[in-house]
Amino acid sequence: MLEARDIHKSYTLPGSKTIDILKGIDLSVGPGEMTTIIGASGSGKTTLLNMLGTLDSPDRGEIVFRGKTIFGGGRYTLSPGELASFRNSSIGFVFQFHHLLSDFTAVENVAMPAFIAGGKLKPAKTKAARLLDKLGLGNRLHHLPSELSGGEQQRVAIARALMNDPAVVLADEPSGNLDSDNSRILYDLISSLGKEHETSFVIVTHNEDYAATADRCFRMEDGALHPE
Repeated sequence: MLEARDIHKSYTLPGSKTIDILKGIDLSVGPGEMTTIIGASGSGKTTLLNMLGTLDSPDRGEIVFRGKTIFGGGRYTLSPGELASFRNSSIGFVFQFHHLLSDFTAVENVAMPAFIAGGKLKPAKTKAARLLDKLGLGNRLHHLPSELSGGEQQRVAIARALMNDPAVVLADEPSGNLDSDNSRILYDLISSLGKEHETSFVIVTHNEDYAATADRCFRMEDGALHPE
């Protein structure tokens, strides 16, 4: 479904000091598979997610989606417009801090990826409402983000990530701002949704108990991925 092959990434700091973040990462994600990545803060977990989601460019290596090379030879094989369309249709993103649009209701936030893809208003909002209902927010459709709890906001973000039926969802510390009870509920929802929608999930998390329940778990350490 999604592959990273020999991914390298380094950053140059003021004073010309170079830090190697990713040192030849290989990762293959199968259809409907749940993959978790754990590791210390600053170990490169989020950097890897950004590479997989084409939000940032590797220094070298390949990103392959369904057998098609998206990044290779030091450049993207798609134009900026094609790359944006690819992300919108094929990759879902769940961020630690939600990034919901404050002036839009829950159902409007969830429907936004469909609007961006040119979908019609009524069908998009109908589907968004179904997703929110499935996530236990059927009675919160018309609430603004400021009127929702942290756990509710994160469920809205998950529904938004699923809106365009992506093949892969990339989630960066989705429970980072939640207490243990809400974290457990959120991870159970993610697991059930992944199976129901046959969506692959790659999740960066500090919750090692949850990470261990995934199909595969890796630890990021010294710029490399190690199976747990």
